Amino acid sequence: MDEKEDILNLRTQLHRYNYDYYVMNSPSVSDMEFDKMMSRLQELEDRHPEMYDPDSPTQRVGSDLNDEFRTVPHRHPMLSLANTYNLTEIRDFYQRVSDGLHGQPFQICAELKYDGLSISLHYRNGRLEQAVTRGDGIHGDDVTANVRTIRSIPLVLETGTAEIPEEFEIRGEILLPWQNFERLNAEREQSGEALFANPRNAASGTLKSKDPKVVSRRGLDAYLYYLLGDTIPSEGHFENMETARSWGFRVSRDMKLCNSLEEVWEYIRYWDTHRRELPVATDGIVLKVNSIAQQKALGMTAKSPRWAIAYKFQAEQAETTLREVTFQVGRTGVVTPVANMDSLQLSGTMVHRATLHNADVMDALDLHVGDRVLVEKGGEIIPKIVGKNTDGTHGEAQGAPIRFIHRCPVCGTPLVREAEEASHYCPNDLHCAPQIIGRMEHFVSRKAMNISLIGPEMIQQYYNNGWLHDVSDFYRIRHDAKVAESVARSTDVPFERVLFALGIRFVGEIAAKTLARKFKNIDALMSATAEQLLDTDSIGKVIAESVVNFFASDENRALIEKLRLAGLQFALSDEQLAAHSDVLKGQSIVISGVFSHHSRDEYKRMIEQHGGKNVGSISAKTAFILAGNNMGPSKLEKAEKLGIRLVTEDDFLTMIQQ
Repeated sequence: MDEKEDILNLRTQLHRYNYDYYVMNSPSVSDMEFDKMMSRLQELEDRHPEMYDPDSPTQRVGSDLNDEFRTVPHRHPMLSLANTYNLTEIRDFYQRVSDGLHGQPFQICAELKYDGLSISLHYRNGRLEQAVTRGDGIHGDDVTANVRTIRSIPLVLETGTAEIPEEFEIRGEILLPWQNFERLNAEREQSGEALFANPRNAASGTLKSKDPKVVSRRGLDAYLYYLLGDTIPSEGHFENMETARSWGFRVSRDMKLCNSLEEVWEYIRYWDTHRRELPVATDGIVLKVNSIAQQKALGMTAKSPRWAIAYKFQAEQAETTLREVTFQVGRTGVVTPVANMDSLQLSGTMVHRATLHNADVMDALDLHVGDRVLVEKGGEIIPKIVGKNTDGTHGEAQGAPIRFIHRCPVCGTPLVREAEEASHYCPNDLHCAPQIIGRMEHFVSRKAMNISLIGPEMIQQYYNNGWLHDVSDFYRIRHDAKVAESVARSTDVPFERVLFALGIRFVGEIAAKTLARKFKNIDALMSATAEQLLDTDSIGKVIAESVVNFFASDENRALIEKLRLAGLQFALSDEQLAAHSDVLKGQSIVISGVFSHHSRDEYKRMIEQHGGKNVGSISAKTAFILAGNNMGPSKLEKAEKLGIRLVTEDDFLTMIQQ
């Protein structure tokens, strides 16, 4: 046998061993033997570069490439599921399905709801072609290079119980198992890095890493739960997933076909307890009508399928001892109290810190060091203290109640609390280190300047070394060519996002867009009075005062000039100005349904560009509804009742073009 044949045989064997180990949890060869074969394959591939194959097991470790993620459209929209915490609403869902199917018998496929990052995998001719995140449901990020490093996702499919379609899509969840999550946080704690709050955040951050080797090291996993395509093997969802398992996908063996509502409730009750024994995070149960034909008959609302619902588990509570309350300063200066407690296990992970939100919450809880406190995870993610023991004692409590601080814990500046706000904040925004660093992290974020190669760790390091003093220093980076190139590309970011990136208190994405369109350039905005700002749609007193105060600072004005010299966009482009009109001025518009020409977000932008206002619910003040396919029946009924007109996608585009 020659070396090229050896390469092909080794690839086939190693793909099989990967499947046995990562999907079946049943290793068929020792680690030593596997490593020897992998080493041999790498050696042979090095000698025969003409045999390169991106699907080779050796490519699982990832490359050194740092290509930016492309945004790509989904072939089928990835809609979110309606969800509930109420068993009565599960009964209502079951009845709606029965009514929608006009009494036809149906089965419900019950399955665990994994708490990770949604992913869409596309296969062609039995090979992984593309992996796309959920994104906004219409478009997602192409993360194929990173997904290739996840060992439970097959690059080449097995011959299973049914013929593999030439092309299909399978959806699922990318997760970080508890064991790997604990290991990762232990490593980060040892190296002084910020800890991930939960496995979902860690999985999301890992999948978006620019270095596939980082993804490979962290040990992500994947569970697949839905098959789509023109030639999928079965008319039953459950049966399709069983077949997908035979092709090499990790599909949960805890799915169950339910023939009655009682069986559904039994499944929910069982997993509400036993889910804590699972190696990955779950936060509920998903119920799907099993028949694909019946799914199509039931159809979709604008946001979710009518044939599926998610039941979310109630947050788990546990008791521990409060040891200390510390205070953290955020990007906008808001000071958040954090409870430090004896470690406890909650929803599958060890917890020793919990948020106390603000001074009012602290006062209401009347906390003392040594109190026995009740902790729960809101939405199974963020730990918070919700109460304490009610036996009339403070347990080991020592001294007076813990109260909110009066000065910034970092810079010592007296804290401020506005009359209508719940939070205290440090007003020393220009010289308080956590605020400076937080503004830098915000500035480079995706929805702001999108400088993707600069992350929190780099910012912290550069700040500590004295290389960064404010965000304009990013444009002086020269020692790293790739980072400098990424920074240079940000000078093309449009004015409205630059304005958002500045981090003006209370000015979010929407407010930044509104202000950019009203004032057209930074100079007009800097000279605007509070009265002129208040004369802008959706801009209230709080935002107006914040904008005036921001530009009243000589240091902020100097920063604007430094950024202007760096080449940032501080005015709407001619193209943007040409795209604006007042054709929809003063009109409140509701978007409902699924569209073919543009995404919902694109239509929202068009409405704003032409003076209109996006609103989420129908009322007598609604001018019209931009109606796509599968518009929700409740909205349609309300529109008819109020006499609100429906405007089709084509008619809307004609309207704004005129």
